Amino acid sequence: MRGKHLFEYAVIRVLPKVEREEFINAGIILFSKRAKYIRMLYKLDTERLNSFSTELDLDLLEETLKSFEKICIGSKEGGVVAQLDIPERFRWLTAVRSSCIQTSRPHPGYAKNLDQEVEKLFEELVL
Repeated sequence: MRGKHLFEYAVIRVLPKVEREEFINAGIILFSKRAKYIRMLYKLDTERLNSFSTELDLDLLEETLKSFEKICIGSKEGGVVAQLDIPERFRWLTAVRSSCIQTSRPHPGYAKNLDQEVEKLFEELVL
């Protein structure tokens, strides 16, 4: 496995009605401790989300996902959590929640190019 990076990824899910436990995949977070890498990609499919529920506050949803992104990249605008080291940020982002934005359990993998891998997973699981 020379030249390959061990990574973990989680799928970001939007649950329009948490009590129904139905979700739409909205993004990916990919993390590699050894490579000191974390990256998040997301896209809100507003048409699909509205088909589940017209009561969703799409602006708030977008704002929340942007805060996830700020935490992921370690931006000062992301608050205290964004200042944690990369593994702690990933664990915080993927912690179990009962809100309308949740993540899957982390899944492992190996890749030579982490940027290509996150793009591939995003295409396969979100788009």
